[in-house]
Amino acid sequence: MSGNLIASTARKARKLTEEEVHEIEHEMELYPDKKAVGLEALKIVQKHQGWVSDESMQAISKFLEIPVSDLESVATFFNLVYRQPVGENVILFCNSVSCWVMGCESIKSHINEKLGIDFGQTSEDGKFTFLPVPCLGDCDKAPVMMVGDDLHRNLTHDKIDELILTYRKSKQVE
Repeated sequence: MSGNLIASTARKARKLTEEEVHEIEHEMELYPDKKAVGLEALKIVQKHQGWVSDESMQAISKFLEIPVSDLESVATFFNLVYRQPVGENVILFCNSVSCWVMGCESIKSHINEKLGIDFGQTSEDGKFTFLPVPCLGDCDKAPVMMVGDDLHRNLTHDKIDELILTYRKSKQVE
């Protein structure tokens, strides 16, 4: 991050909400050093805001008294900290070797076609963001993906069609 961006971010920093502060303070009780709470603070803000904006990053930095650059390093290392707005449903698509052997490329292409998006993009209706992940730990049921907290296994084109319809209608799969 350049000095100008940091300075501009500092001017428009938001305040953490009371709930965010409470949750971060709880995490601080569990760690001996404030720096160790950085990832947890990012996750807490993302849970409440949907993603971690530059303004949120600045607010966390100020609250934990750690440099924004340290937080940015953590955020960019962990691919589940979203640094830009995401859709209502985040699809985490496993592109491991196991999933690839089991046909994930065909499933990925089908999702691309159905939603009109590729990795890192959000659908026009704001319902889906499509992100790759290196492994979801369910290799024996590949190909797999997660939508929110829901793991979907043994994916086929038909299953993808059903899931897209279900998630377009509702945030939760029953």
